[in-house]
Amino acid sequence: MLNRVEAVRPLEKYRIWLRFQDGTEGEVDLSDLAGKGVFRAWLEPGFFEQVFVDERSRTVAWPGELDLDPDALYEDVAGITTS
Repeated sequence: MLNRVEAVRPLEKYRIWLRFQDGTEGEVDLSDLAGKGVFRAWLEPGFFEQVFVDERSRTVAWPGELDLDPDALYEDVAGITTS
């Protein structure tokens, strides 16, 4: 899949709103990742809010090369389940 993120906005409680190139948009709850491994950085005040769309990979990212798989985000937003 080539699910490219066009826009992202941080929300409260480790949630983000995002829109994909095909127009699919919605919210994703990332709170289960907060504080775990590399996502420990999100616990620093103001860090999670620095989310942006990486121009090269066209996915959701944070400073320090921290990013998320765009296909997994798309499946979450679109309500696609894989087995």
